Amino acid sequence: MSEKSPNSSTPCPPDKIIFDAERGEYICTETGEVIEERIIDQGPEWRAFTPEEKEKRSRVGGPLNQTIHDRGLSTLIDWKDKDAMGRTLDPKKRLEVLRWRKWQIRARIQSSIDRNLAQAMNELERIGNLLGLPKAVKDEAALIYRKAVEKGLVRGRSIESVVAASIYAACRRMKIARTLDEISQFTKANRKEVARCYRLLLRELTLDVPVSDPKDYVMRIGSLLGLSGTTMRTAAEILDKAKGLGLTAGKDPAGLAAAAIYIASLINEERRTQKEIAQVAGVTEVTVRNRYKELIQELKIQIPNQ
Repeated sequence: MSEKSPNSSTPCPPDKIIFDAERGEYICTETGEVIEERIIDQGPEWRAFTPEEKEKRSRVGGPLNQTIHDRGLSTLIDWKDKDAMGRTLDPKKRLEVLRWRKWQIRARIQSSIDRNLAQAMNELERIGNLLGLPKAVKDEAALIYRKAVEKGLVRGRSIESVVAASIYAACRRMKIARTLDEISQFTKANRKEVARCYRLLLRELTLDVPVSDPKDYVMRIGSLLGLSGTTMRTAAEILDKAKGLGLTAGKDPAGLAAAAIYIASLINEERRTQKEIAQVAGVTEVTVRNRYKELIQELKIQIPNQ
């Protein structure tokens, strides 16, 4: 459909009309006539070049928070007992605000699912903080747990176990090196129960979880032991060679990483004992010793001064 210029009866072809954002005008490039002017820009007055900048500069409220049972959509009444000017409330007003707060808490949690999610998200936040997990992993774990609730997988099971299993699944998906033993030690549920819930989540939610790579554990173990980047790189190269020969299949990735770290520390003369490495990696000394013997034998690694 063509537009008519206000000063001409000749219609302008649609493909010749352009919008000048700086002037707020629609202009015909063929005749040079201004078809419409003073167009109001409906977009924001700021510019953003990345999704993070766009989210940060938007003024339409905070983003959804998956680790809060209502995703942070409701308002909160804090416990400061102060007004907008920062002045302490008088006793009568304080009692009134206490009643508001009580009803606010009741209004936020209205169903059994809300109560379940509220308890689970508090537990998830607690375990996530103790493990030092980044926000992205906690958000992923919260999404997995919500899917489990929607499918009715939590019914009849311990909330703690399902939360711990969700965290483990999120760590695997995000390639964050955390073992089942590490996660289980911060819950009342035992490792066996958490592992059972994890297998249930994989089966029922059809989660796409990549196979654990021993290299994911190298950086963490090496950092905790205070090893240099050279030693950690050597350990990663050893694991790459082992993977190429099929030596890593069916083996505990944390144990393999610990053994590779031990070999690399000997090669680069940053010696650490098997006991030290085993404690940091969360495996036994026997595991480190067995994997160490396998790697040096199969890869024909020569250890100096031995």
